[in-house]
Amino acid sequence: MTVQHDITAATKRIPVTLVTGFLGSGKTTLINKALHAPEMSKVVVVINEYGEVGLDHQLVASSDDQVLVLENGCLCCTVRSDLVGTLNGLYHDRASGRIPWFDRVVIESSGLAEPGPILQAFLSEPTLDGLFRVASVVTLVDAVNWKDTYERHDEAARQVAFADKIIITKKDLVAQHFRKEDLTRQLRKVNATADISSIAWETTNIAELLSQEGFDPFNPDSDPRPWLQMQDHLGHDHHHDHDHDHDHDHDHDHEEHFHLHGKGVDSFVLLRDIPFSREELQFLLDTITQNLGPGLLRVKGLVNIREEPGRPAVIQGAQHLLHTMTWLDHWPDGDQRSRIVFITQGVVGTELREMVETIARISERTFKARERGRTLSS
Repeated sequence: MTVQHDITAATKRIPVTLVTGFLGSGKTTLINKALHAPEMSKVVVVINEYGEVGLDHQLVASSDDQVLVLENGCLCCTVRSDLVGTLNGLYHDRASGRIPWFDRVVIESSGLAEPGPILQAFLSEPTLDGLFRVASVVTLVDAVNWKDTYERHDEAARQVAFADKIIITKKDLVAQHFRKEDLTRQLRKVNATADISSIAWETTNIAELLSQEGFDPFNPDSDPRPWLQMQDHLGHDHHHDHDHDHDHDHDHDHEEHFHLHGKGVDSFVLLRDIPFSREELQFLLDTITQNLGPGLLRVKGLVNIREEPGRPAVIQGAQHLLHTMTWLDHWPDGDQRSRIVFITQGVVGTELREMVETIARISERTFKARERGRTLSS
């Protein structure tokens, strides 16, 4: 039987949800419950071969040793050799009709895996970048063992640092004096912009968590605000206007800084009132990535570019690898300030702040001087 698909739906990039979290955080329960949900009928779940998930094989309707077709139509496979090869194979098997049609991917990573290399693959591999996009990184945090896990394992810190959404699990197993607000505050110090919440463990709620569209930087109408999450977590108002005399050389950048002692994970948010020139932004990002190197875990932001009024630029990167800049057709609201989130590890907070502020100051003054020189020469 030939199934007709909408051309637009068939050619758009497939959204991917990455589920991560340390050993024992609840990924096994989450994935197995998700596989029961009828809402997951057009989803393929890719399980890392070192993952913890033990599939309930009573769900399996058929198998070709590489891809399991579950009773509700959901697909499940393990990483055969490498993630890029697995996803490319699934895409072409879908196109040829060898496997049922799917319109979303959920990747369950190993409890000891860091999300960075996976995100890098989606940013750097042209074949993946053209076919798939990361809609969300969901990290599960075990409320019982979080403190000990964080202190003992760098992977746990990085899983939280890379997250777009953090789900607190096992609250019912902790002592009565446990306060979610305290754990949330600790997690916020590691990741200033993630959405932190709990979840009801019904299959419908889990399916909804794993099937959110997320922010698509290639869609000029996509809303970046949930992706950045800054309006909820910074300690001052983001919506008032600034009336500065831009002829002065004083610094127009503001920052909010968060640090958790022990692992050296920092979230640094650079806010800028006046637009960047293209050259200035490139100088700023190149200098920061060169200086931080592997200490730069993740960067994402929305930037006001002087040469593109009304069209914000989207920047994102993982582990010092920056993706090609994309553009939105319009700002999501009246706040047109640039906002760039840097998540780092192993960089002392004060040094990071001073570095960014110094680079920003130098770049602003340097490119102002260049502009004046061009004006005089013309």
